[in-house]
Amino acid sequence: MADKQGIKAAFTAHPATVGETWGEHFVAAMGFSLALFRAALVCAVHAVFPFLFEKTGSECIADLHHRMVTHRDTRAIDARGQDAANSKAPASTHTH
Repeated sequence: MADKQGIKAAFTAHPATVGETWGEHFVAAMGFSLALFRAALVCAVHAVFPFLFEKTGSECIADLHHRMVTHRDTRAIDARGQDAANSKAPASTHTH
């Protein structure tokens, strides 16, 4: 039984710190992965054709920052039931 609990904890500990289940964390992390892949593609195209996607790469980064950082504190508050900004414990800096 201890082995099953240890394995479960390995998959659920971090998602719980951001107020998510494993499945919710998987969907969120895959969404970030796809957004980063898109950003990489548009930046690569922009490198060759500088007149294309002139602002798309930076817009992708700004959107990811908003999704990861701005909403991370809200999820942490919901998960802990307290204000992460006023907590003595630092908010998680891991953002997927």
